[in-house]
Amino acid sequence: MAASEEVRDEFVDAAYRAIATRGPDLSMEDVAREAGSSKPRLYRHFADKDDLYVAIAQRMNDDVYQNIRPDFNFVLLPPRDALAEAIASYTRVITESPEVFRFLSRGTGQQGSLRTGYPIAIGRDLSIRVTEIARDVLGSVDIDTAGLETTVVAGVGAVLAASVLWLESTASPTDVQRSQFVAEVSPLVWGLVDAYLREKGIAIAGDEPMFVSLAKIRAGDA
Repeated sequence: MAASEEVRDEFVDAAYRAIATRGPDLSMEDVAREAGSSKPRLYRHFADKDDLYVAIAQRMNDDVYQNIRPDFNFVLLPPRDALAEAIASYTRVITESPEVFRFLSRGTGQQGSLRTGYPIAIGRDLSIRVTEIARDVLGSVDIDTAGLETTVVAGVGAVLAASVLWLESTASPTDVQRSQFVAEVSPLVWGLVDAYLREKGIAIAGDEPMFVSLAKIRAGDA
């Protein structure tokens, strides 16, 4: 990692800490102070507060992806279980830094300008990554994947939107509340996936391992 990237990462770490202690209304001065640095040095690495915002959002996005990737395995697990595990992992990440998620979800930039906001702008990047995984799985049995990205974007967007609403009403989610959130959201996402597959003429059981369903599709039984 280049030295400049390391410094940017250190400032993002400081931003996480500043948001956790000061709430979502932090300033660039807050971040510089938390990092034990100065605003001029901070501005040498970030063009403005919006640039820092994007870096914070990308950090959370990367953390989410790295946590859901091991669980997002449609081949060994029933797809509904795999989705629930992925959403549970995502939920753990955002509730480890709930103030950061709230900061990102506000979507307001400098001087009152509007950002696109974390749920839309950075969620799109997560959608692209998840689409690649799903396309590999479906492509292994020659299922037409036209329109797949739209379905994934809808699913990711639904989870993010539900998260914003949930964390607005839940200051510090408990394990029980996290489990309840996953139980409520997972069926919605599975419904989108199931509807997409049925439009392709494919009926996959949500409660049987995906490799079994894939074998049936190869045999022409699905």
